Amino acid sequence: MGGNNSKLGLDKALAESKDNIYGLENFGNTCYANSVLQALYFCQPFREKILQYASQLPEDAEENLLTCLAELFAQINSMKKRTGAVAPRKFVNRLKKDNELFRSYQHQDAHEFLNYLLNQACELLEEEEKRKRGGAPLPPGSPSPRTWVHDIFQGKLVNETRCLQCETVTRREEEFMDLSLEIDQNCSLTSCLRNFSATEMLDKDDKFFCDHCCCLQEAQKRMLIKQVPTCLILHLKRFKYMEMQGKMRKLMYRVVFPLELKLSNTTADAVGADSMFSLAAVVVHVGSGPTHGHYVSLIKSHNTWLFFDDESVAGIDESQIQSTFGSTQEYGSNNTDHGYLLFFERSGAKTSIVS
Repeated sequence: MGGNNSKLGLDKALAESKDNIYGLENFGNTCYANSVLQALYFCQPFREKILQYASQLPEDAEENLLTCLAELFAQINSMKKRTGAVAPRKFVNRLKKDNELFRSYQHQDAHEFLNYLLNQACELLEEEEKRKRGGAPLPPGSPSPRTWVHDIFQGKLVNETRCLQCETVTRREEEFMDLSLEIDQNCSLTSCLRNFSATEMLDKDDKFFCDHCCCLQEAQKRMLIKQVPTCLILHLKRFKYMEMQGKMRKLMYRVVFPLELKLSNTTADAVGADSMFSLAAVVVHVGSGPTHGHYVSLIKSHNTWLFFDDESVAGIDESQIQSTFGSTQEYGSNNTDHGYLLFFERSGAKTSIVS
């Protein structure tokens, strides 16, 4: 995917930014981690916070997944040479020690790894905050501490259910770190988001218990975004269990995603509803099935796009992102590079969407 101009693209990125651009060594099918780590490293708000965290770590800090991640990012950031490759051995060893799911050399899911890493980071930061309070519990009814990881990635959904008998609307809020979107053949990211928030009918055996009516009633429900995160992660659900076949399979569907995005499935009073998002990274699954394959990432560093394939780094043209949309044909296509995780950073601009 690097193309003939890969060296030129990499030189351009090095000239236009102060970023160090490093590949990550693969320790036996750890591409799922490498691709996500690159996306997080080039997520500017996250990198700034974790480097700040790394600078404040005491020398005798107890090792955990977050400290290993901070040390890895600090190592890349402090390299005197602008480009090369590093070995995230300490981080990978800690990951395998903490979670048996990642101990084997089998193909792993990048989305599962991302969820685990962000949730662990939040838990570890919350534990640190608790230790600072001397282990004292929070007062009853107090919300859990909000960490800088929450500030960057967490948004809020509201589940609205309208009883069709009494018209009472019940609202239930929940937080999210990423949104998982169902996909169809030859669709767009905006249509996936619309379907995510489409009104669903609750009837027959799936009626809603209305507290106002005190019985089961037909109802309509929908899910809307009430609070927009600073960095929005969208997960395209390319792996699906097929009951007829009795196994998981990969959906090769073509899903077009834009370089700029404005969310339309927000509540009227949503925080950040008018924000524009810019595509910052794409984690790509390469392969024809869910249990084998490879992960790479396409990442924007300032005004230049880069292609990361474990230790290898190349510059690419922005137009090459389209090659990860998928195939217009479900079968018989040689294209197995498909966008899987999309990282968008909120820019605050109010320009029209590029579709």
